[in-house]
Amino acid sequence: MKNHVAELIGQALAQLQASGDLPADVVAAITIDHTKDKAHGDFASNIALALAKPARKPPRQLAELIVKALPASPRVTKVEIAGPGFINFFLSGAAQTAVVAEILAAGSEFGRSADGARRKVQVEFVSANPTGPLHVGHGRGAAVGDCLCRLLEATGWDVTREFYYNDAGVQISNLALSVQARCRGIGPDDLDWPADGYRGSYIRDVADSYMAGETVEADDKRFTGTADVEDLDAIRHFAVAYLRREQDLDLRAFGVGFDVYFLESSLYAEGKVAEIVERLIASGFTYEDGGALWLKTTAFGDDKDRVMRKQDGTFTYFLPDVAYHVAKWHRGFQRVINEQGADHHSTITRVRAGLQALDIGIPQGWPDYVLHQMVTVMRGGEEVKISKRAGSYVTLRDLIDEVGRDATRYFLAARRSDSQLTFDIDLARAQTNDNPVYYIQYAHARVCSVLRQAQEKSLTWNTANGLAKLEKLDSEHEQALSNQLARYPELVAIAAKNLEPHLVAQYLRDLAGNLHGWYHAEQFLVEDADVRDARLALAVATRQVLRNGLDLLGVSAPEEM
Repeated sequence: MKNHVAELIGQALAQLQASGDLPADVVAAITIDHTKDKAHGDFASNIALALAKPARKPPRQLAELIVKALPASPRVTKVEIAGPGFINFFLSGAAQTAVVAEILAAGSEFGRSADGARRKVQVEFVSANPTGPLHVGHGRGAAVGDCLCRLLEATGWDVTREFYYNDAGVQISNLALSVQARCRGIGPDDLDWPADGYRGSYIRDVADSYMAGETVEADDKRFTGTADVEDLDAIRHFAVAYLRREQDLDLRAFGVGFDVYFLESSLYAEGKVAEIVERLIASGFTYEDGGALWLKTTAFGDDKDRVMRKQDGTFTYFLPDVAYHVAKWHRGFQRVINEQGADHHSTITRVRAGLQALDIGIPQGWPDYVLHQMVTVMRGGEEVKISKRAGSYVTLRDLIDEVGRDATRYFLAARRSDSQLTFDIDLARAQTNDNPVYYIQYAHARVCSVLRQAQEKSLTWNTANGLAKLEKLDSEHEQALSNQLARYPELVAIAAKNLEPHLVAQYLRDLAGNLHGWYHAEQFLVEDADVRDARLALAVATRQVLRNGLDLLGVSAPEEM
């Protein structure tokens, strides 16, 4: 309907230009918004205010000319001018309920679009080094990242999901030393325990598996333990494979998978990091000071220049990040989105500066970043800080085991990623309307229940008759529900464009509220077949949109609860 209203305004402007009431060279960007108050209609446009200056007319006078020139439409019952020149449109009942037929015809495709035109986009998320179980912060990144991928796919992008990690850094060395100590029977409380060793009980599991000569297979690697306590390199390879497998199992339980696994070590093995250093030196944006090699990141908006290569010859962490993103660019990704923790904020300017200094055609502001804030887990009003398995933090598996995949995914994605999140385990487990995911899923199950009741009572539902009698949907609740359904495609487009999956979660809660309110206010299975068919058509359309939206969040749509 927004497009229809925009077309009406466009025709009115064309008529005003033809009559000379509007300059012929005026170009209009027609904006249509939903009104916040139904007393002001269904849609509003500020077109008169936007064109007042080039038209050399007061906004309200121009609004009057536009309204007078609007062609008649059976979908619009009234047009009013409000305030300084806003134009408000009131839709007919038929226009409001027409979305029901659209939804039933489109089914699972309703709300999807081809906006992305199959352009390639890579989304990197989770990207946790294999040094222990995934913690709740990784879980938030997994939920947000996977929802972003689903949104982009729903709007026509060709999405590649990528997991980037290091299998040979300092953390991995500490992991190998920790497992080796366990293989020797040394525990975290012993004096010989490595100074920076990992203390979780999972280290013993890795050691036991290695000493038993087991073979572990992750999505991207496979290794067999040799039971040789002195072979630190074999222990390192085994530990990485073991913990990568554990990550895969956790992510699989979370409904998350990846297309590509990229090793940071490959950038060094293939000489990509050294190549980037040479190219940056050749660019003229580097200098040496104090025995270190610096990049002039201030030339690209940073507050100070940054060290690329330290005095001891090792590279700082942002340099392999630059090399990695050059590899992404050469792989043909027109768009790259990095979903990471907020602690990566300082790397954004540095990575982008390095990419711009190379001058290889990468656009400014590439790549995009979505950063998530920390998660606080609460139970019984108190913060939960540790896991039996990891020891020092709450794991993703802890949450899944406590409240299930659906609640975990919903809660971790339901707030803006840049806001801190409190995950209330008690609320997530509650089967009450205060629990948003339960509230939404129950709305879907409620419609399924009504259809079962109709079958039990031998009441037929004639879909064609229901669509032919949509004018029967004239109550306040039915009109509000229809209007909410009509917003869904636009909501999906906005959420994908702004990289904000939480908008889908909020929308679904509002839609569930509309459905529950209507259910309590009206009887669905009435004797009048025309009314019954129309109401069931609206109910089934609502169920479809709930299911479509839940799928974007990776949450199930149960038929019984």
